[in-house]
Amino acid sequence: MKTEFGRVAIAGLGLIGGSIAAGLKQRGLAEVVAWDSDPGCLKTGLNNGVIDEALTTPEACAEADILVLAVPVRALSGVMSKMPAGDQIITDVGSVKQFVIETVRDVYGHLPERFVPGHPIAGSERHGVTAANPNLFENHRVILTPAEVTDDKARQHIEDLWRALGADVLIMSPDHHDSVLAQTSHLPHLLAYGLVDTLSAGGDSMEVFQYAAGGFRDFSRIAASDPVMWRDVFLTNPVPVLEVLDRYVAELGALRESIAAGDGETLQKVFERAKTARDHFSEIDKQRES
Repeated sequence: MKTEFGRVAIAGLGLIGGSIAAGLKQRGLAEVVAWDSDPGCLKTGLNNGVIDEALTTPEACAEADILVLAVPVRALSGVMSKMPAGDQIITDVGSVKQFVIETVRDVYGHLPERFVPGHPIAGSERHGVTAANPNLFENHRVILTPAEVTDDKARQHIEDLWRALGADVLIMSPDHHDSVLAQTSHLPHLLAYGLVDTLSAGGDSMEVFQYAAGGFRDFSRIAASDPVMWRDVFLTNPVPVLEVLDRYVAELGALRESIAAGDGETLQKVFERAKTARDHFSEIDKQRES
């Protein structure tokens, strides 16, 4: 089967892995094979036309031209230890990059030149292969964090793959990625989980949720995301997350004091600054999508 990207193996057929597979297959860009620790996921992937072939062992992924690691980041070591390092290009989709790079180095004893760390900034509160969407990455950013040893041709090949799926590709250092994502993605998820857990623990939680308006639904939506994946994110990127969390807790404390003191002027100034920043972000987002 001659395709632009040859034989692509997906290790981990969840939302992201399944969407990559579906996008490549629908566009005729690759022969797509997959392995997952859950045979049911592979069966669903085959039945839904997401993949061409189900692999019975992770070792079989090493026979592909490109290997996409799409398992939770703390599962990487166990999965990769069963995959011999060869000439194939390897990439990943983890939400943290320093930890992933260190894990790959530990497993192989060195960082392979054809390993291209990556992170698609796309997702859904739904998870699993049944939520796979071939167009998930269109008009979304993908961040690649190549190391000094990363082969330029391998990096370009992965860039081409993501662009073929409709994504915009950015290059960033691993530590900068982890800091930025701690602020823009990790903290919001932590807050959403915490808010929903707090409200659901109340005796009148059903009534609270029954009368929840759009703002609550929009903000809390991400609390329906994969708990295992997000547990691993926080355990593997603690320093940047704790730094921004401490800043937020301090800001929240100041807001509490303003409410307790009846200080409407301070509250309004904070809200106005936040609105201006949010409006600016919305305008940038509209320009990017146009």
